[in-house]
Order: sequence, then C-alpha cells, then structure tokens
Amino acid sequence: MLPQSLITVGSSAPNVRRFGGLFAVFEWFLEDVYGGGMEILADLLGVTMLGYPYMQRAYLAAVCIAVIGPLVGTFLVHREMAMIGDTLAHTAFAGVAAGLFLNATLSLTLSPLLTALVVAVGTALLVELLIEHAGAYSDTSLAIVLTGGFAVGSILITATDGGIAVGIDAYLFGSLSTVSKENVGILVLMSVLVASLLTLAYRPLLYVTFDATAARAARLDVRLYKRLLVVLTALVVVSAMQIMGVILVAAMLVVPVAVGALVARSFKQSILLAIVAAEFAAITGVSLSYVYGIAAGGSIVLAAIAVYAVVLGLRKLTREVRVAKTPHARDGRSGDGIKADGGEE
Repeated sequence: MLPQSLITVGSSAPNVRRFGGLFAVFEWFLEDVYGGGMEILADLLGVTMLGYPYMQRAYLAAVCIAVIGPLVGTFLVHREMAMIGDTLAHTAFAGVAAGLFLNATLSLTLSPLLTALVVAVGTALLVELLIEHAGAYSDTSLAIVLTGGFAVGSILITATDGGIAVGIDAYLFGSLSTVSKENVGILVLMSVLVASLLTLAYRPLLYVTFDATAARAARLDVRLYKRLLVVLTALVVVSAMQIMGVILVAAMLVVPVAVGALVARSFKQSILLAIVAAEFAAITGVSLSYVYGIAAGGSIVLAAIAVYAVVLGLRKLTREVRVAKTPHARDGRSGDGIKADGGEE
C-alpha cells in the first residue's frame, strides 16, 4: 500500500504509480528476501526475536545508521565540528515539534520527519552562514543554534498545553516499535543517497577537510563542499531520529569515529574501522534493548562507548608492552617512532 504521505502531496497519477511501484519492490525485499533470510537465521540460531518483523526492521535501521553515521562523522570530527550533530539533532526536535503542532492546530497530516528534515537542513546551512559571515567561532554558532532550536521546540510543545508531548516522546528517546516499513524505506533511501554523494565527492571533501586554503588555491569550491557536508549531516540526524532519539543520535557521528581514530593508520582505514565499531554497537544495542526492555538509542550509545573504552585500554596496554620490550625505550621512544607518552612523531 502506498504511504499516505505520498498520496497527500498532490502528485500526478503517473508519479503516484511510480512511487507505489518502488515501495512495492522495497516491501517485497523487506518481507520476502530480508525477512525470509532473518527467519532462517532465527531458526538456525534459535533466537526467536530475529523472526519478529518489527525487530527485523529495527536491525535493518540500526545497520543503516551504523554505516552513514561514521561516514559523515569522520569528516566532521577532522573538521573539529563534532558537535554539529548534536546541534542539528536539537533543531530537528524543533522541526518534529513544529510538524506535530501544525497537525494539532490546523488539522494537517504533515509527517514530523518531513518538517524535521526541512528544519535540520535549513539549520545546517545557517550554521555555515554564521561561521562564514558573522565572524563567530564555530562552537559559539553551534551553541546559539542548539539552544535556540531546543527553545523553539519546548515552546511549541507547551503552546498546545502539552497535547503533543506524548507524540514527541518517540522522537526524543527513540523506539523500536515505531520503526514502520515506510520509515525503514526512507532510511534505506537516505543511506544510499548519503553514501553515493560521499563516494562521488570523497576527494574534494578530504582536501577541504584537511587543508581548505590549499583547496581554494586548487580552485575547489570550498563553500559548496562545506555546505554539502552539513546537509548530509542533517540527513543522517533525521534518518536516525526514530530509533536513536534526538538526544543520542549525535553519538553515532562521534563515538565510532573515535574508535577508528585510535587504531587506524589512514583516513580510509579510520572510516572502515569506525563503521565496524558502529555496526557492532548497533546490533548489540538493539539486542539488549529487546532482551531487557530498555531504550534502543541509549543501549547503542553505551555499547559504542564500551567499544571505545576497550580499544583505548588495549591500545595503551600494547604500547606499554612494546616500550618495555624495545631497547630504544630508554630514550623515551619505541622502535617504531612512537613516544612512550603516547604521542606520535
């Protein structure tokens, strides 16, 4: 069945049929191919939760988030803009509140995810504009927009005497049960879009991230690629909102990236390791959420932090052992050029 949100947009009949056909293909893949495979896996492993459709959707959504989060987050962290994910998440909260407010007061049928996407993309461009033209430091701009977005959201909630507070809880804290077929379809589409754009623009984005001055000298449109990155961040935040919650969604842009940075020797390797860490955290977190009846977003974030703590501990232990065994440790360096205090040449 075609989602109501597509029917109410006012599309022509051919467009409706085209979107309906695409959704029918995705529904077939989700239920027959992916769902059938998960049911076989559930029988082989004896894990019944893998056979439940809503858990299958939750796992697929978490896997997609664990790919696009580190993909975008690696560029953000190296641009020293790790907090932009948190900023966009809080303004996306204002977008969700705006959608629910308009639906409650004007009897509309707007999708809160659509209004969140519009607000988050607009906010991402606003942040870049503040940094470029207002002469404000990036952290100051992010703090202003973050607090302003959350303030707007709280005002819209109280403007209806708390009538939309119940509807917004799922977006604040995330929920496995609210991940519908339509939401998973949107997330898969967003994941393909984000991954494709990052693949096409990988080299220019890498150049702009590490040396914007040299990129300008090479006649790259630095402003365009910076705006592309923040818009992609907005897409990731809104896509991950329903399973992670706006409060914790920014963690998937930062924590797995920190894991990859601990052990990687190249930028591409750091992206790959960050995705691996994120996938482990996502699958573990969703499983723990089902078993213990706890929030999926919080479980995923804590699992990611646990991975970071383990990798950090092993890295320090390995370096201590290496320094102790290396003859050059007496002058404060190990044989491979790594200082005993943990720094690198």
